[in-house]
Amino acid sequence: MELGDAFFKKVEKKTKVDKGTILSLANKLQQGNMKDEKTLREVIQSLSALTGKTVSKEREDKIIKTIVNDEVPNNVENMF
Repeated sequence: MELGDAFFKKVEKKTKVDKGTILSLANKLQQGNMKDEKTLREVIQSLSALTGKTVSKEREDKIIKTIVNDEVPNNVENMF
């Protein structure tokens, strides 16, 4: 599936995150080992910085444990 510039412009308008940053993070996710704690922490911290939301150490640990143990629910809203 090819994502067009219109999609990225909508995302950038809503999130203030540019296309290059989105693609860079997506690339990191594709190339990284999603069971590796260091990779997961980097992704969480990047997302936290991009969104301006603080993620506590406890929440970060819970997210990592959930992903590593393949316990991610189909509906992410049920995660917390």
